Order: sequence, then C-alpha cells, then structure tokens
Amino acid sequence: MKSSTQASTETEAAEALLGCLKQAPFLTAVDLECGVPLGADARADVLARVKSPTSERAIIAEVKPSGQPRLARIAVDTLYRYTSLVPNAYGVFMAPYISQRAADICAEAGFGYADLAGNCRIAFDEVYIRIEGNTNPNAAKRELRSLYSPRAERVLRALLVSPRRSWKLQELAYEAGVSVGQAFNVRKLLREREWVAAASGGFTLSDPGALLAEWSDNYKGRRSSAREFYSMKSVADIEADLAQACAGLGSRYALTGFSGSARYAPFVRYQRATAFVADGIDQLARTMALKEVPSGGNVMLLTPYDEGVFYGAQLVGDDRVVAPVQCYLDVQGMASRGEEAAEALLERVIRPTW
Repeated sequence: MKSSTQASTETEAAEALLGCLKQAPFLTAVDLECGVPLGADARADVLARVKSPTSERAIIAEVKPSGQPRLARIAVDTLYRYTSLVPNAYGVFMAPYISQRAADICAEAGFGYADLAGNCRIAFDEVYIRIEGNTNPNAAKRELRSLYSPRAERVLRALLVSPRRSWKLQELAYEAGVSVGQAFNVRKLLREREWVAAASGGFTLSDPGALLAEWSDNYKGRRSSAREFYSMKSVADIEADLAQACAGLGSRYALTGFSGSARYAPFVRYQRATAFVADGIDQLARTMALKEVPSGGNVMLLTPYDEGVFYGAQLVGDDRVVAPVQCYLDVQGMASRGEEAAEALLERVIRPTW
C-alpha cells in the first residue's frame, strides 16, 4: 500500500509531466494515472497515454526522491524493464530536481527526464520538448546545506586532503572528528553524485575535481569573523612576527588566502597578511603592536567558523599554512586576482594529488 507521502509525490510528478507535455500543442493526453500495475513486481509511478498526429505512445515515469546520478541509473534500469512490458512505451525519469549528470545519463539511455521545477527533456518520434533553467530551491538548497555544513565539510576535507586513500566509515569519522552518522550521511550524498566508489576495505573518492568545484561554488568564507589591522612592517615581517607571537602565546594559527597560496604556488604579489587564529586575537594584536582599523589594513586575522579549517595544516618553512584545499577555497573568492591564484594552486599543487 502506498504511503500518503508517496502518493502525493506521484501526484505532483503527474502534474509536472502533464505541464511538460502541454508544451507540444499537437499532443493529446488521452489518459494519465498514478501507481499503475504493469505486471508481476512492476508498477508505473505515473503512466500517461498521449496521441500525436502520427502515433500513440505510453509514457512511463519512474519517480525518485533525488535527481542525483546514482538514482538516475537505478531509474534507467527500471525503465528498461518497464518499457519492455508495454507496447510503444517511452520512459521518463522524474525527481524534485535533476542534476546535469543525471540528465545526461537519461539522454544516453534514450529516455527522457522531468523534474518538479519544470525542467525537462522529452524526445520521441516527432516530439522534442526541452526546458532548462528552472531552480528548485527547497530541494536543492536543503541538500547543499547538508553537504556543506561546517561538520560535513570536515569529512570533505579529510577526503580531499587524502584523495587516493581507501576509507572505512569509522576511520573517516574519527579522522574528521565527527560522528559515524555524520560521515555516513556525507558518504550517502557523495554516492548519489557518484563521487565515491567502492574500494578494497572501504570506499574512496572517485571524482575529487567535481567535489571541489561544487564545494567552492557553495563555500561561504564570510562565516569566519574577520578583523583588520595595520602595521608599519612589511608583509613578510608581519607573517614572521605572527608565527613567533602565536608560538609564544600558544595560539593556534595558520596562514591562508594570498599568504597561504604564496607558500604553495607563488603567483601574485600581495599586500596583506591573512591568517586564521583560533583565539586570543586581542592579546595577539597587542603583542604584535597591531592597530585595528575599519578597512584598508595590511593584516587580516580570521576567527574560524569551525576548527575544521585547520585540518591538514602544515609547516612550510617557518610558517604554518592551511592545507592546499582550504587555501584554494579561501583565496578563490578574494578580489585582486584571487581566482588566478586559486587556479595556480589547483593546477600546481592540488590536481597532481588526484
């Protein structure tokens, strides 16, 4: 027996499919039903029968709760079976919001797709309907918040800092400093995107480039509290003093932004020292004789939004620097050639580890 939630989702899917089909005025919807038995262990979530001037078609829709690639492949396998049971049938994958890779999977299999946001690609006989660009903030943003929340990001850092490592779930949770449940949820979201794969003894990151690209698009550096200061010293001397002062005070710190990228992949000249400092910024500023200013300073000290920003930090010379992945995230959003510095860091340091 169908749950009320499942029935509601199928009804929404049926309405969305009908809205897409109406874009072809020469099509006539003869019948449209939800939950139609097709045979033993076969049930169409939505079945539409349409007529065109030259033919009549059965459209079978398989509805999933997510439009990520893994579920798209499952839906495609189901549609292969279901369309073989119904004469002259065409399959359509449906979900609240369908990713580009999932859409490509459907097209490669010869099936259509449609989502509840109104995006679709339906192509059979003389029919070609394609709608793009509609967003589904309720579904898409909720999922992105789950994957790019501060604690979930700790898991992503562990995966990207060691992109070739095979992980067991408990090992990953311990390494990232999160619960096993948190690590499980992140792995689930990555599996749906097909960014992790089974490996000997566990799983490994299979598409680090796609993960880093989406994370950088959704990274919110402003979650960290920033304070600007001014010093009469050069940036190089400020950074040296910062290392010495933090060591003396026992403050946890790490260079980031242009200060960090210059250690890994020197590319642009910069005029401001930037670092995460875990605590004690006021005392640090007094020790270094820094003057706080509202803007235009040559020192930026950041109170991190989460201690995960320090994961993978390493000594480069005498300076402690955030991991290349964290530095990439921080520098790519900075003005004055931040994107160029990030690209240099990606090509010279990060990508070779993949």
